Amino acid sequence: MVGVPHPSDPFTLAVDCGGGGIKASVLDAAGTLHVPAVRVPTPYPLPPERLAETIAAIAAGLPPAGRATVGVPGMIRHGVVVATPHYVTRSGPRTTVLPELVAAWHGCDVRALLEARLGVPTLVLNDAEVHGAGVVSGTGLELVLTLGTGLGSALFDGGRIAPHLELSHAPVRWGTTYDAYVGQHERARLGDGLWSRRVRRVVEGFRPVFHWDRLYLGGGNSRAITAATLERLGDDVVVVPNQAGIVGGVRAWALAG
Repeated sequence: MVGVPHPSDPFTLAVDCGGGGIKASVLDAAGTLHVPAVRVPTPYPLPPERLAETIAAIAAGLPPAGRATVGVPGMIRHGVVVATPHYVTRSGPRTTVLPELVAAWHGCDVRALLEARLGVPTLVLNDAEVHGAGVVSGTGLELVLTLGTGLGSALFDGGRIAPHLELSHAPVRWGTTYDAYVGQHERARLGDGLWSRRVRRVVEGFRPVFHWDRLYLGGGNSRAITAATLERLGDDVVVVPNQAGIVGGVRAWALAG
């Protein structure tokens, strides 16, 4: 249930929306999980109103919170969806794109929709940005790449979230996008060894573009990167827990300011 907590100890509903599942928990002011995270399969087809109802249903079973942070895949600007890759499909990633869902999501003010449904102030960001908020040090240029259904990305400069870039949709090889090149479908097809080599190629390809001080690899599939690949990536590349997508829900309010 979302509500108004005690003002001296605010709680945040943190929601991590993915292509295959939606996870949520309530965090205390320090960013610690107040209760274990709850996960439900992402329902399809998924117009914006159904996403709002799904999040509200999860929140109803959790302790009260005075605000919400929601991470959504795709290009999100000031709480408004420019484009989202999975939620415009009939039954999930790699299925038919429905024109009516493309129209429903494009320009949708998800922040306003969720604030009205949840009844609390709500911050909506790209899901990789929320993930990054849970792990960045706040020093220098820090890049976050999340490996899951596809490739998510977020860039932080001195701890502030930089304007979002949809790196996942750029072509990497023979017209294949990064999303498809290192996404879950290819990991399942290739196996962890060959897939890890692809991850290394992506990292080394991005290195001269960003010249980061630190690169964080997160998302559910980051745990599948082989030890041999991790050793070759260097000391400036760190694998972080997937739970950062929820833990970042508190800190994201400060970093997005």
